[in-house]
Amino acid sequence: MRSELASLAWLAVTLGGYYLLKPLYRKRPRWWTSPLFTVPVLLIALGLLFGMNYPVYIRDTHWLVLMLGPATVAFALPIWRYRRLIRQHWAALLAGVLGGSTVAMSSAWGLATLFGLSGSLRLSLVPRSITTPLAMLVSADIGGVPDLTALFVVITGVAGIALGELLLKYLPLRSALARGALFGVGAHGAGTAKAWDVGAEEGTIASLAMVLAGLLNVLAAPGVAWLLR
Repeated sequence: MRSELASLAWLAVTLGGYYLLKPLYRKRPRWWTSPLFTVPVLLIALGLLFGMNYPVYIRDTHWLVLMLGPATVAFALPIWRYRRLIRQHWAALLAGVLGGSTVAMSSAWGLATLFGLSGSLRLSLVPRSITTPLAMLVSADIGGVPDLTALFVVITGVAGIALGELLLKYLPLRSALARGALFGVGAHGAGTAKAWDVGAEEGTIASLAMVLAGLLNVLAAPGVAWLLR
């Protein structure tokens, strides 16, 4: 009975923390106010204070991760609305997704190898730049640890928002295509949400780039696993 109450309490903290901290992000949209950053920090702090059994926590909240799948599919709606813009720039988008995904995977593997991380940890890092449900599938296919990959995806999303803000400030990215692709390929769902704050076209492009990058990584997973053996 006590464990069930604890599970409900952690679930309430996860959902309640998100809804309580989301207005802060709307009022001051910065990477350090994003619920993607503030809610995990809150959970870590409370977990250290009261003790948290992670296997029990993920068992009782895994359905939250499963909801990311339908949320990803929902990005098809704005993509359909701006299909003319996408059809006009499909070649540039495809090149950006291919280049961004290649750099993301190779840099993750290379840096992990350079710092001497274990094989499973390196493989868990490879799909860190795509949306969580697809990243976990790729991680399982290539021999990584899906739960670790989900953590790396969150870290990548927060870092991508922070770096994206800096790049928009200092680089002359005048087109919505460039600004949207920057966030969609580099910071998946978190970056896409930030791109919508920048503009509707940026959000649409980011949505498409994120979905394309995820599909590309899923299709390439068997080949990546063979290359990394």
